[in-house]
Amino acid sequence: MRLLINFVKRTRDCLKDQNFLHGLESIESVVSKVLSILMVLVTVFAVFDLSVFLVQELWSELTSPNHTRFSETLFKIFGLFLNILIALEILENITAYLKKHVIQVELVIVTSLIAVARKIIILDLSKTSGVEVIGLGVAIFSLSVSYWIVRRANLKQN
Repeated sequence: MRLLINFVKRTRDCLKDQNFLHGLESIESVVSKVLSILMVLVTVFAVFDLSVFLVQELWSELTSPNHTRFSETLFKIFGLFLNILIALEILENITAYLKKHVIQVELVIVTSLIAVARKIIILDLSKTSGVEVIGLGVAIFSLSVSYWIVRRANLKQN
């Protein structure tokens, strides 16, 4: 019976607002650290994948008499580079969150702009409808305006 009373008392203490919020912050911190470690692993793997792909393509370009193959894979290479940049931006978002415990909207918008720019760079216009191109244009415009507004607000605060 005494054990049950102690358990109820400890549970009640843990559920007090300040203690509960402290527990949530601890969980957020652990999750953020795990995400940052995983994102570092993803980034390292992406760099390795890009390196292997580049070596294979350069080797096949040097050994092949047909020189049009490399120009066909150039967009794949750009896409892989931009994937790494996006991964680095996501890692920067996580790092900024760990430092300040605030999600920085400006970084999220920049990451989104890079992701949409990647989509536009690797876009195959022969397989893309006009509506998709308009949608990407609207997305770029919206993100650019959002970035301008957030950047302007951040400059006024500093």
